[in-house]
Amino acid sequence: MCGRYDLSDNPAAIQAKFRVPVVPAYAPNPDVRPTNTAPVVRLAHGSREREAAMLRWGLVPAWARDLKFGARCINARAETLASTPSFRVAYRKRRCLVPVNAFFEWTGEPGRKVKWRIGLRDEPLFALAGLWEWWKDPASQQAVETFTIVTTRANALLAPIHGRMPVVIAGHDYDRWLDADDPATDLMEPFPDEALQVAKA
Repeated sequence: MCGRYDLSDNPAAIQAKFRVPVVPAYAPNPDVRPTNTAPVVRLAHGSREREAAMLRWGLVPAWARDLKFGARCINARAETLASTPSFRVAYRKRRCLVPVNAFFEWTGEPGRKVKWRIGLRDEPLFALAGLWEWWKDPASQQAVETFTIVTTRANALLAPIHGRMPVVIAGHDYDRWLDADDPATDLMEPFPDEALQVAKA
């Protein structure tokens, strides 16, 4: 799974890396947590151009009764995206890239856990595969946009730490992942071991 990540880079770094015209202001955060608001990159409505937007982590589908639903949808399993009610519409229509500097996992017993920081060897800023949704509060009519991070089985390097890992999207595949007409199932495989670096956080 992926329950924490590091986004210490500033908006200018995201603008340059992901080729978006504007990135909303945000405070860099080395410990992004579920329900936090963070930047994602997606296609602008009715366009093939990329845009950056600030969304809440924890996907809430349009039919959910309240925002609390998002707590169970911080991750989406790649193997069942097309069939899971919470994610299947977003998979077909609303994909995004989640900029990160690293993601975290833990091993060990409660009270003695070891925190591991996982990043790419050659890219200090990279993208995880995401889905996003639009939800309206039935009481206030306020619209809230949320996202989830897609996960797959762990590669050999990470398997001793956790059985799953987030889907990492290489730079040359950004357009493919954002193209909802492309199932992109081949992009949801574990990222190569040799591309990752793991260290105690």
